[in-house]
Amino acid sequence: MYDYQLKQEIIEYSKTIGIDRIGFTSSDPFLELKDRLIEQQKRKYASGFEEPDLEKRTDPKRLMPEARSIIAIAIAYPTRLHDAPRSKKGERRGIFSRSSWGLDYHHVVKDRLSKLEAFIQERVPDARLKSMVDTGELADRAVAERAGIGWSGKNCSILNQEYGSYMYLGEMITNIPFPPDTPMEDLCGSCTKCLDACPTGALVAGGQINAKSCISFLTQTKEMIPDEFREKVGNRLYGCDSCQTSCPYNKRIDYHLHEELEADPQIVKPELLSLLNLSNRAFKEQYGSLSGSWRGKMPIQRNAILALAHFKDHENIPPLADLLRKDPRPVIRGTAAWAIGKIGGEEAERVLRECLAVEKEELVCEEIDQAIAKLEKLGE
Repeated sequence: MYDYQLKQEIIEYSKTIGIDRIGFTSSDPFLELKDRLIEQQKRKYASGFEEPDLEKRTDPKRLMPEARSIIAIAIAYPTRLHDAPRSKKGERRGIFSRSSWGLDYHHVVKDRLSKLEAFIQERVPDARLKSMVDTGELADRAVAERAGIGWSGKNCSILNQEYGSYMYLGEMITNIPFPPDTPMEDLCGSCTKCLDACPTGALVAGGQINAKSCISFLTQTKEMIPDEFREKVGNRLYGCDSCQTSCPYNKRIDYHLHEELEADPQIVKPELLSLLNLSNRAFKEQYGSLSGSWRGKMPIQRNAILALAHFKDHENIPPLADLLRKDPRPVIRGTAAWAIGKIGGEEAERVLRECLAVEKEELVCEEIDQAIAKLEKLGE
């Protein structure tokens, strides 16, 4: 028998602890999702960050054999910076994506789920509960879609008419049988604005993404970003919002409902040069509370170098040259070489030739060679 009364009590309680949407669904396997994930693997579109076991990602009973229901939650996050600093010559700035503003959302969503668990446990002491957010085994979006939080948009995000796609998702598997909610109608229609706006064409079709060419994924890697994507990163330091900002359902949406999700404009839109020589300690102190810090400082610094190349200010060649000469990390030196070449000019070519004469790392030498070759071609 479904527990209708407890479900209503949970819904009412969720409103008092900062949960903006809540939905309930069965613990049945996500068979359609499994088919899509198999296809994703065949096409080599997966990022590698996901849970590798498809059974765990698609069958809740693999995680809790006695599972009867799943509770899905959503928390809306802000989309506009107030008093944002301007990026200008001499003070060029990068940007963290909106999902990395404020306190790391993993902590925020886990806090709400923990409070929900305590509430349920108080009423059903022998209840079995397993909560997760993002890094858990289940696919958050599939759960949210089936639980009626929103529909799965062509931009591979969950959308609803109130919050658009600017929502953090989490879920809780339980052995309590709750009446399931009805999934929402897909309202994307024939719109393809998100596909058209994707800088790298990573949205290969509505609802299908090649994660390996997605800028959000690329900004989180620790290797050299492939040459064909470097210019497209622009001034993004972490993540990418193009497929969200282009969505008609996201226009004019800007909810400021949770204090801990409010952004410090100087942190999420920092000066690029200030990032280049940060110590690990300073990075953790300044950026450690952001979800965008999870891969450490190196990817952020590499992305800052790409952003400096994006602006093409010649006065940034000396600090980039300093990295190329002295930084111990090949990826940073290689990216600096590319950036110097992209900014271009006589000083750039001189620096590159000087560094090539003393550089020992093959990866870096290749980047310097390619940068010099491009400059020579421009000078012909």
